Amino acid sequence: MEIAAFTCLLLLVATTFIHYEVLRLLTSTLPVLRIRPRLQLIIVILGAFCAHFLEILLYGVAYWVLASWFDIGGMGPPGPLPFSRCLYFSAETYTTLGYGDVLPHGDLRLLAGLEALNGMLLIGWTASFTFLSMERFWGDGQR
Repeated sequence: MEIAAFTCLLLLVATTFIHYEVLRLLTSTLPVLRIRPRLQLIIVILGAFCAHFLEILLYGVAYWVLASWFDIGGMGPPGPLPFSRCLYFSAETYTTLGYGDVLPHGDLRLLAGLEALNGMLLIGWTASFTFLSMERFWGDGQR
């Protein structure tokens, strides 16, 4: 359980750092670019999507490493755990979609719970940032 808890803490810090840095980069770079407001918002959405994908990827790697190397849990049927299943489960959990077709076992359940909470918070942060970006870029009446 200690390995899973420590991994949760590391992932929480790493994903928050990634998200902060991507949004900070967008905030500092976009106003100085001489591009239309619509294109700026597209860049905001693509940048946020890339941040979310990287964060999902980190959780997917964590599931795979913890299950394959540390043997503290698993997902699905016994046997080798494919990375694709870990990535799929991570995307499903991060977005709180929760189909339930892949279930974690053992200490990986702790990681899954934290990922759902972390994903909700980061997606909410992105929604807030996108709204503020729309106000800033479209504040002068240009559409």
